[in-house]
Amino acid sequence: MLSVKKVLNNNVIIAEHPDYEEVVLIGKGLGFGKQTGQEVAGEKAEKFFVLKDASEQKQFMNLLEYVDEEFIGIMNEFIEKLESRFGTNMNEHIHIGLTDHLYFAVKRIRQGQGIKNPFLQETELAYPKEYAAATELTEWLNEKLNVRIPEGEIGFITLHIHSALTNRNLAEINKHTQLVSELVTIIEDYLQINIDRQDLNYLRLVRHLHSAIERIQTESYVENQDSLKKVLQAEYPVCYNLSWKLMKIMQQRLQMSIPDAEAVYLTLHLQRLDTPKTNT
Repeated sequence: MLSVKKVLNNNVIIAEHPDYEEVVLIGKGLGFGKQTGQEVAGEKAEKFFVLKDASEQKQFMNLLEYVDEEFIGIMNEFIEKLESRFGTNMNEHIHIGLTDHLYFAVKRIRQGQGIKNPFLQETELAYPKEYAAATELTEWLNEKLNVRIPEGEIGFITLHIHSALTNRNLAEINKHTQLVSELVTIIEDYLQINIDRQDLNYLRLVRHLHSAIERIQTESYVENQDSLKKVLQAEYPVCYNLSWKLMKIMQQRLQMSIPDAEAVYLTLHLQRLDTPKTNT
């Protein structure tokens, strides 16, 4: 049996749970007439999820002012499917962040407004598992909400999923995705090429750039490669110089130092691109 800790409205309450400490319960009339400390039958709840942090609870209360419980229930089921798919509990903020985001996205879709996502391909390449989950589960969401969520929106859902799985700030993930896109544009301009977005080497490059950013942020530096550095500097001077240009941009954006070894691995990825004229 659970006890009421806070009544959010007639259909939603925060209750004390013997195993999960605090949980959010959703059910028609569940909170009607309830007082703090009263017992409430958990089985009467249509949905429940854990929301421990006080600030998250406050944000959830704000969410209830403009999002109806039915939509919240659908989103909770969506998140349950995600947790089941990945076999882990996701950061609880996804209950607020993704619900809020999709509520307004669906509203725009129903009003006939388009959704643009210039970083869709970079997102798919960087987070393939999250993108696959977002794509598959969006089909289920389309049926539940009776809408057709466009592919661009799937990219945004992917970022929310990745944020909740890794406990990383969504704004930071967005910033990194945009940085990778900017770096790719600089590579094309510098080498005067158009990179085939379907090419395997492009896939490897994008994933490497994301991995490099994460290594820099976590200070998980790679081993020094002085001998290989000299070889690459002599054999592929254009790509080597470009790698340093890219590293300086990354260093400026991330406000963190970058070890020389990163230039070596980045040069290898750049050299794989179709740039024979630049290294002759």
